[in-house]
Amino acid sequence: MSLVLTLVRLVAPYLPVAAIIGVTVLLAAVGNWLAGRLLRRSSPRLAGIARRLTVAILGLIGGTLALQALGVNTDVLLVVIALLGATIVVALREPLGNYGAKYFSDVYTPFKVGDSIQVLGHAGKVIKINPMTTVLLSDSDQLISVPNAAMIRDVVVNTSPQAWKEVTVPVSLSGNVDLPTFESEVRKSLSKLRSRLDARFPPIVTVGTRTAQSTDLTLTLMIRQPEDRDPITAEVNRRVAEVLARKREHRR
Repeated sequence: MSLVLTLVRLVAPYLPVAAIIGVTVLLAAVGNWLAGRLLRRSSPRLAGIARRLTVAILGLIGGTLALQALGVNTDVLLVVIALLGATIVVALREPLGNYGAKYFSDVYTPFKVGDSIQVLGHAGKVIKINPMTTVLLSDSDQLISVPNAAMIRDVVVNTSPQAWKEVTVPVSLSGNVDLPTFESEVRKSLSKLRSRLDARFPPIVTVGTRTAQSTDLTLTLMIRQPEDRDPITAEVNRRVAEVLARKREHRR
């Protein structure tokens, strides 16, 4: 019995350290997965760097807390971590800004691949929109790469004929949603808006990224009047949310 008590006394001071290390490993695994998930549409190299940085930062924080639990002075290490974090933020400011702008341009900027636009004194046809830049093909067959942040910060002119008619609504579904059934229900719900839509162009559902966990769609409609853009966008989002809510209730 005395041997057991002796072992407990020896191990007890290190239990908080073991707990900190265990939590750190768990958080690093979750952070690694989240970083990969958030950057799944970006280049594999960028996603790999982000995942490694996430694991490294969480590891440094967990290691610092573990050393503090052992009674080691970690002031210098905390300063190093702070400097490292500041350096990473400064280094990734532009890429992260462009990546964030890509999301907002997807939702709020009225242009898509195939449209002709003018931005920052350049004009051309949009041939690609990646996580960092929007690539234009000029009339003289030159490739123009415009940072996505410019699409939010500067004026963008869509010169495509009747571009104002098109409304695009991004939709994200869980992986277990039956796409044909969902599309059929959405089309049926949107039929109540047909008096405000251009009858020559029925709503189109385009499948983007699809994984076992989720599916990203784009719902495209053509409106009759330019002032209807925001009200119809809001109404379409509401109707899509209602369809998804009904499907969740049905699964229960």
